[in-house]
Amino acid sequence: MEADRRELILSAAEPLRLRTRVAGLFLFLPLLARLRFDKLVHKADYPGSKRVPSDAALLSLLTLKLLDKERHSHIDDFNFDQALGLFAGLNVLPKKSFASDYSYRTQRSHQQRLLAGWIKQLSPLLMPEASSFSLDFHPIPYRGEEAVLENHYIPCRGQAGPSVQTFFAQEHEKHVFCYANANLTRDEQPGEVLRFVEFWEALTGHVPEWLYFDSKLTTYAELSRLNERGVSFVTIRRRGANLLRQLDQRPLTDWTGAVIDIPKRRQKRIRYLEEPVSLPEYEGTARQIAVTGLGREQPTLFLTNNLEATPRDVIMKYARRNGIEDGLGTNVNFFHMDCLSSEVRLNVDLDVTLTVIANGCYHWLARQLKGFEKAKPKQLFRKFVETGGQIEVASNRRLLITFDRRSHNPILCEAGLDRGCPAIPWLNNYTVEFNYR
Repeated sequence: MEADRRELILSAAEPLRLRTRVAGLFLFLPLLARLRFDKLVHKADYPGSKRVPSDAALLSLLTLKLLDKERHSHIDDFNFDQALGLFAGLNVLPKKSFASDYSYRTQRSHQQRLLAGWIKQLSPLLMPEASSFSLDFHPIPYRGEEAVLENHYIPCRGQAGPSVQTFFAQEHEKHVFCYANANLTRDEQPGEVLRFVEFWEALTGHVPEWLYFDSKLTTYAELSRLNERGVSFVTIRRRGANLLRQLDQRPLTDWTGAVIDIPKRRQKRIRYLEEPVSLPEYEGTARQIAVTGLGREQPTLFLTNNLEATPRDVIMKYARRNGIEDGLGTNVNFFHMDCLSSEVRLNVDLDVTLTVIANGCYHWLARQLKGFEKAKPKQLFRKFVETGGQIEVASNRRLLITFDRRSHNPILCEAGLDRGCPAIPWLNNYTVEFNYR
């Protein structure tokens, strides 16, 4: 059986009952319908056909992300699960050959438009006051031979190797990913910070207030450009021998004590030394805050262009940048971001875009479930999404999803995810209704 939207017939006159072992996937339909995911895909101008329209193609690939599947080839596990085809607006999910080939037909402009539309619709729900962001690079290793890719340091291997360097931006407070780009060369990497600033300004009408990133993300010249745009940043300065020698020579009375009262933090009592510094290719002076007591032998050197925030606030806010590292770990471990081994950057670019969308879907689901607001995607998948059930076409133009009896069903019932759910265009404008045994 081949995937074909024309073969999907939803009619109350012809009863349709489908059994699936992952009925919890349909919990994401209210969000996708509310944000009009199909419209976002069409506006992004993704390629499609009469058999598999563009929205169905993207939903099919998104299904793999939401269901903890590592590779496109694993879509074959669901070849005979018509319910998952229904989720994407198809009779069945496409074969692995389609899933693999489709990514090669996309362009960076498609991903940019989809991300812009997705984040613009998602922000009011998850991060209505977003103004601060953590930024980081992540190398996705290539496992083939004779790669034409540049070498980047791969932390999991402890050495450099051929890889696709990807850039991510995460909202600093809510830890929601809001930007990604895998179509980067080494020469383009320093300017990606400013490209994200332009992306956010085009989306919201204003530049980010704060950016947090490490020392290797960009150059001093780019920091100067951020300063000109009125964007406050906090980063780490590399510790040279001369800098450390100068700090050692400063008298103890020049240092100020402070307490970093972050819960569960071991090193809470610190000492800091604040002074203006001149940087190569940076116009004007920046603010340097040298800090001891953070658990390292040598002082940590913070750089910022903001003159109003107290040193204690700068240190505490930067400490929360660890959230993006945790988020990237989730993208690797649950959304299997590193499993797509390709030397074609645009192929990887589509995958990381879907990772950002899937991550947002799980953040939304966590916010709806009382007591699970901070739950990781893997926990939500195991307790709620990986739940068997039956999908039935009801007489009142509703898709009735009946979940098998499980201990966490009362939490889903209390959340009422289907309340106010709009009609779903890619499902003949049917709406969903959840039934909990």
